[in-house]
Amino acid sequence: MALPVFEEYEPDGDCDCTGCAARRRTLAAGAHPSARGCRRALVAVTAAGAVIGGGGAATAVAPPSGAVRAQLPAADPEPPTEQGRTGPLHGPAGKPAAGAPLRSTTRTEIINRAKTWVAAKVPYSMTKYWSDGYRQDCSGYVSMAWDLPGNEWTGTLAQFADRIAREDLQPGDILLFHNPADPTSGSHVTIFGGWTDYTRSHYVAYEQTKPRTRKQSTPMAYWNNSASYAAYRYKGLGTVAGGGTSASGGFPGAASFGPGANNAHVTRLGQMLVERGGRRFYREGPGPRWTDADRRATQAFQLAQGWRGAEADGRPGPHTWRLLTGKTGRDIPAAVTGGSTAQPPAFPGPGHFRPGADNAHVTRLGQQLVKRGFGRHYATGPSPRWSEADRRNVQDFQRAQGWRGAEADGYPGPHTWRRLFAAR
Repeated sequence: MALPVFEEYEPDGDCDCTGCAARRRTLAAGAHPSARGCRRALVAVTAAGAVIGGGGAATAVAPPSGAVRAQLPAADPEPPTEQGRTGPLHGPAGKPAAGAPLRSTTRTEIINRAKTWVAAKVPYSMTKYWSDGYRQDCSGYVSMAWDLPGNEWTGTLAQFADRIAREDLQPGDILLFHNPADPTSGSHVTIFGGWTDYTRSHYVAYEQTKPRTRKQSTPMAYWNNSASYAAYRYKGLGTVAGGGTSASGGFPGAASFGPGANNAHVTRLGQMLVERGGRRFYREGPGPRWTDADRRATQAFQLAQGWRGAEADGRPGPHTWRLLTGKTGRDIPAAVTGGSTAQPPAFPGPGHFRPGADNAHVTRLGQQLVKRGFGRHYATGPSPRWSEADRRNVQDFQRAQGWRGAEADGYPGPHTWRRLFAAR
């Protein structure tokens, strides 16, 4: 009697069934060192007419591959995230390619590079290299997107980045979990592509995982070990090799500035403003986190150019950036003696001065009221939280201008603000 012959092959790298996934994990652990390549499992059967059992003739027919897979449970949605170690870029025939120093890049370029692997459906591998020289695992994917000079892993990627808060995440940043006790158990990294909605419970993740590169909505920070993921921002944003800044770099975009921004562009903006006469606006820094000092210094520079209204809102645009980087335009004038500025600051809006408000504009308002002699209702110094003492002091100032009724309700508007900060 001829018995069926079973010949075992390595699993298909594109197959997401449980059998292939388990086999890949076994091979990655080194249980089958002689295995090479990726081939589908094949069951060879005996020829038709083979005698089976008690002598009856029968034809053995291999079931369709789909029928076999239908009997298997669904694949694990969170496959293992094994990864390779640090190494150089790889050129043709696996030869190491020449490295390069830390390269400057932008958020748009990072995301565009990440999209190229998604479009190409690059298969996951901790040992193979894609045509661009980067290893086809999660850390190799980030190394590629950040345009790093070599292949890094989760244990070294943080060296190329600054730690940031999750609420400050912007496209091109990463969420990184490295398990030093057992790096192959859970360690993973994803590229942040933006929030999916206002709740910020999910984000668009670009990641290299089995079976191939994917882009999908992902819980913050990840399906497993979520609390262990840390947010990082690439140090090469807006910088050049050697850590210096580019004197002729283009405008990085309005999204790089404003509340919540924390990046190298903010530091560079502050440094340029200080050089142009804005030192008095900074008690410390400048630093990478956007503050009211950055806004006030930017606005002072804009006002010095003769701009008004929306053109002098304290947020740098392409024109402001071009004047600063090109060292052209008028410098920020020195402060007027007596404590007032040459131009009153722009009114930040009525929403900053209402019950429950807590911001730097409230503090600034209170400090100016005290300077003008209208601080008698403060039991303690002005603070960022709006209080009844702020309202009553504003009302005293308004009445001193001869205003009554709705014009003296204690809530500052553009007219009150302009009069309060006007040079005396």
